[in-house]
Amino acid sequence: MPHINRREFLFAGMGAAAALNSGAQAKARRSATDWVTLGKTHVKVTRLAFGTGTHGGRIQRELGQENFTRLVRHAYDQGIRFFETADTYGGMHEMLGIALKGVPRDSYRLMTKYRTPNQGDPLARFDVFRRQLNTDYFDIMLLHCVRPPTWDTDYRAMMDAFEEAKQRKIILCHGASVHGLPALRKFPGNRFLDVAMIRMNHNGTRMDVDNAVEPRGDAIGNVTEVVAHTRQVHKEGKGVISMKLVGEGRFTKPEDREAALKFAMNLGCIDSVTLGFKSAGEVDEAIERMNRVMNA
Repeated sequence: MPHINRREFLFAGMGAAAALNSGAQAKARRSATDWVTLGKTHVKVTRLAFGTGTHGGRIQRELGQENFTRLVRHAYDQGIRFFETADTYGGMHEMLGIALKGVPRDSYRLMTKYRTPNQGDPLARFDVFRRQLNTDYFDIMLLHCVRPPTWDTDYRAMMDAFEEAKQRKIILCHGASVHGLPALRKFPGNRFLDVAMIRMNHNGTRMDVDNAVEPRGDAIGNVTEVVAHTRQVHKEGKGVISMKLVGEGRFTKPEDREAALKFAMNLGCIDSVTLGFKSAGEVDEAIERMNRVMNA
C-alpha cells in the first residue's frame, strides 16, 4: 500500500468534502417545473401552475380558443404540467378541455373549484365539470372563495359530498381557496383540508385584510398574519398553493414581480404557485424568474 503523508491526506479529504458539497448543492437546486407533493396527499404537481382565472378568466378568454390552446401547449412543452381553473371563470372549463384534448391525462394535473355558497348537488355538478374538461377525475377539487368565518360548519353538506367523490375517486384530494382573514383563521386544524389555496405576495397587494373578503381600493393585506396561518397549515401536512403572486396583475414592474416571487418561494411553506398567463413570453419569464429566485 503506498504511503500517504499528512498533507496529502488533508488535501484528499478536502477534495472529497468539496465534491460531496458540490453534489448536494446541485441536488438541492429547485426548478419551477419540478414535481412536488402537496402536503400529506399523494398528489404531485409542478411547482408552477398555469392559472386560467385572471380577472375572472377574461384575460384568457379574450385570447380566443386557438391562441389559448397554443399558449397552454407552450406551457406544457416548457414543463408546466399543473392547470387550474373554476366553473366561475366564464367558459374556461370548456376552453381548457379543448386545449388539453389529446394530451395524455396522466402527464398533467388538473384542479378546479366549486363555487360557494352551494349551487345544488355537488356530485351532479362534478359530472358536468368532467364532461366540460374531458376528464374522468380531478386531481384537486376546492371549495371556491370561502369567505364567512363559519364556513367550516356552513358548508358541511358540500364537504360531505366532496368526501364521497373522493371515495369514488372522482377527485383525488380536496380543500378550499380562501378570501378574507375571518375564513383563513379557520384553516389551521381543519380536517377537511387536504389542500389550502392562499393569497400571498411580499407587500399585501390584493391579499387578505381584516374586515373584508376583498381588499377595497389600495387596502393592504395583513402579510404577517397570512404567513403565520400558512406556516401552520403547512406544518400540519396540508398542501399549500398560493395565488395573487403578482398582485392580480398589478405588479407591472419586473422588480416587483421578482420581489413577490422571491418572498413566496423562499418562505418554506408553499408547495406550488399559480400564475395567469396571456403570452408565451410571460410563461418563459415566470419560469426563468422562479428558477433564479429559488436558487440565488
